[in-house]
Amino acid sequence: MSAGQPGLRAGAPDAVPVADSRFLERLAGRIILLWGWRRALAAFLAGAFAVLAQAPYDFFAAGFVSFPILVWLLDGTTLDGPGGLLRRLRPAFAIGWWFGFGYFLAGLWWIGSALLVEADEFAWALPLAVVGIPLVLAFFYGFACAVARLMWSSNIGRIAALAFGFALAEWLRGFLFTGFPWNAVGYAAMPVPLLMQSVSVVGMNGMNALAVFVFAVPALLAGRRHVRFGFALAVLLAAAHVGFGYVRLTAPAPVADKTLDVRIVQPSVDLAEKWDATVRDRIFATMLALSSQPPQAGRPKPQLIVWPETSVPFLFTERPQALTAIGDMLSDGQMLIAGAVREEGAASQASDSLYYNSVVAIDDHGEIVDAVDKVHLVPFGEYLPFAGLLRRLGIEQLVAGPMTFSAGNERHAITVPGGIRALPFICYEVIFPDIVSVDAASSELIVNVTNDAWFGDTPGPYQHFRQAQVRAVENGMPLVRAANNGISAVVDPFGRTVDALAIDARGAMDVRVPIVRQAVISAGQRRINGFVVMILFAVAAALFSVRRRLPAN
Repeated sequence: MSAGQPGLRAGAPDAVPVADSRFLERLAGRIILLWGWRRALAAFLAGAFAVLAQAPYDFFAAGFVSFPILVWLLDGTTLDGPGGLLRRLRPAFAIGWWFGFGYFLAGLWWIGSALLVEADEFAWALPLAVVGIPLVLAFFYGFACAVARLMWSSNIGRIAALAFGFALAEWLRGFLFTGFPWNAVGYAAMPVPLLMQSVSVVGMNGMNALAVFVFAVPALLAGRRHVRFGFALAVLLAAAHVGFGYVRLTAPAPVADKTLDVRIVQPSVDLAEKWDATVRDRIFATMLALSSQPPQAGRPKPQLIVWPETSVPFLFTERPQALTAIGDMLSDGQMLIAGAVREEGAASQASDSLYYNSVVAIDDHGEIVDAVDKVHLVPFGEYLPFAGLLRRLGIEQLVAGPMTFSAGNERHAITVPGGIRALPFICYEVIFPDIVSVDAASSELIVNVTNDAWFGDTPGPYQHFRQAQVRAVENGMPLVRAANNGISAVVDPFGRTVDALAIDARGAMDVRVPIVRQAVISAGQRRINGFVVMILFAVAAALFSVRRRLPAN
């Protein structure tokens, strides 16, 4: 398509107003003809702009700008020319890479805040975190655009190809190299609970594909073909998305068989002091004081108290009297779930000890009755991947604490008061849809403990909370979330926030949590549905691409 194509005749199929068509054709033509650094800059800016559709901005209309620009940029590439297929795909890959670099740089810059907590020791690694992580993640979007370009066509088929390419890339991003599916594009279509309900049917794989398709459809306005069909399909998908959410949220509320009175403690501990031996007693006293205060007006005494990730400021093996203090603080029948570092191995042989980022369940006798270790650790934050090689290069663990953690073997539910099975996820474990859905099958409550204080009042904690909300909707289970410094909250099975503590707030929140399962379908069926959506887009793209290559009659 060139910038000089005439407008459509009145009455022609898929006609759009001539003036609008010519304007968009000129705009698309200029973008298509971009070359060199101008093309790279346009892709970078389009990707960065797309981040406005993610939390905390939730300006989902940004997707309707960024993805059409991406389509037009890919229109300017071709598979014709000398060299092998990989060489000919290089321009499409480069466009996707620059789009991804802009997207991840604008969306993840706040990761660098964790390195500034101990700036004198880790500030040197700031460029590696702020620029290096987006630089690597951008390869996934480069791959997405290369896959899409293989099935490219001049009509709606290319929109389907882009939807499949991004859905495939986001699926791979969830597990390759330990996985990091943060800010998957599908979240842009779920800024509020009304728009979250579809994920309970098609999962994140389906939402990623559908979101990209709908966002990219406006690119058809600059062409002649499939405009009405494309927009009708996009409107139908959007209407189904909104309608399904409306039906779920306005349906009669289910009657809960059980309830659980929960107190969430958010201590807002300064991370500069967190591992300081001189203030540990003060931090622990603060935790006990917040936990033991009288119930809020009109609230019953909590049955379960939840502390954030690594909120116990010492090892219980070193301070066993702390368990006695917790037992004295708890009333009969109460239980505490606390984030703590768990040690295995003799204290006298610390070099042989193993440390786990864990949650422990402590009863009213001050006894640890259960513990669950974090299974999915943060690379470079909690452990050093390829430790032998990287240490020879002078690269050490960057953040998270004074020790390197070992990964737990498995996750299991903790039985809390009332016989309720609560499934704990520590920090960013909750962003992995498949991990949560597999382990949540036999549970009744999701518990997420985290320490988002590393990232301050930046987009990071809001993005983390949004992904936890969506896990509640996917699995149809209530979520209890305790953070050291925001965002602590209780979320119902529909993603609605029942109550929350803001970032920088210090206090305790009492909430009665109805225990009810509202899963639409099983996790396995949801996974299948998501892959079906992806495959349908792939088949549609392939058919349009083959049809384009057939000789005209």
